[in-house]
Amino acid sequence: MSMGLHEHPACTCGIDVHAHFIPHDFPHYMGSAVPADWPSMAAAHACHRHVMISGKVYRTVSEMAWSPSRRVADMDDMGLARQAISPMPELLSYWMAPGAAAQLVRYVNDQIAAAVDLSGGRLVGMGAVPLQDMDLALAELDYLTGQLGFRAIEIGSNINGRPPGAPEFAPFFAACEEQGVAVFVHALKPAGADRLVGPSNLLQALGYPTEVGLAAASVLTSNLVERHPGLRMAFSHGGGTLAMLLPRLEQARKVFPALADAMPVGPSEQARRLFYDTLVFDAPTLELLLRRFGADALMIGTDYPFAFRDARPVASIEAAVADPSVRERLVAGNAARFLALDSAADIAPDSALDSQGVPE
Repeated sequence: MSMGLHEHPACTCGIDVHAHFIPHDFPHYMGSAVPADWPSMAAAHACHRHVMISGKVYRTVSEMAWSPSRRVADMDDMGLARQAISPMPELLSYWMAPGAAAQLVRYVNDQIAAAVDLSGGRLVGMGAVPLQDMDLALAELDYLTGQLGFRAIEIGSNINGRPPGAPEFAPFFAACEEQGVAVFVHALKPAGADRLVGPSNLLQALGYPTEVGLAAASVLTSNLVERHPGLRMAFSHGGGTLAMLLPRLEQARKVFPALADAMPVGPSEQARRLFYDTLVFDAPTLELLLRRFGADALMIGTDYPFAFRDARPVASIEAAVADPSVRERLVAGNAARFLALDSAADIAPDSALDSQGVPE
């Protein structure tokens, strides 16, 4: 049953794995020539700021993007105990020169860590690495785990056109498995944008799920989860189109011997070893994901703080799932496993913030 905008949820127990962070400011570039796409902030109206990229307004955001106190207050209204915060995908910066990207990503990771520290135990850090350079990516992964204590990382659905299942990323996934770091795959610069007819917002509505479905399929057809059975990997937007692609992939594996040889384990079986968020905006679609992927694979995703988000994620699950034990897994249990929140202290929220301020 859906709730009105000002009604409080029945519980504040959910764990959100899909929420984004944008810092209040960006640093000056430390180098001789500032990259053309180095981001900056410009003042906007009230508590809003413009994210500027390549001299244009990329996005206008509010304090919801950077303020831990505002975020935690909204989490209470959304029924959330914890929230994993990851960079706005455009900040992954795979298209930058590696050194510049490493500099920007380090700043964003440190800002996320500061927000986590100020959150009174309510936020979980999900960092980023410059995957266009494997040595720099592995070094930043070590920094995230060793210095910042992060348990999860966000990557794009493609890295300059190459999907996660591409063989050149094998060292990264091996390191994530070894270090116990969960990987959350988010849509980024979708393929097929030139096929959309209408306003640019269609990129989020239609381009993202198509892009995520192809990224997830690359993980199956490359046997990534078979090669790294300890890897915890999740896909945004309910895995995009993957739920609809799986029957075709299963049939193709029966028809084409080359596919059967390439995938010793069937794609549906592999798909149940992955995680997916519940950000599909529709109870029947969520029910389909439960049938395709299983009750242990789904977890809350809101896309906070952006306008195209699920503001009542617990209610969305309640509308689709009648079984209380399955509800509990979708609301909190699966995300706790994905993020390795394996103790009561990890999962239980603190009632107070350490600070009301903006990360320095």
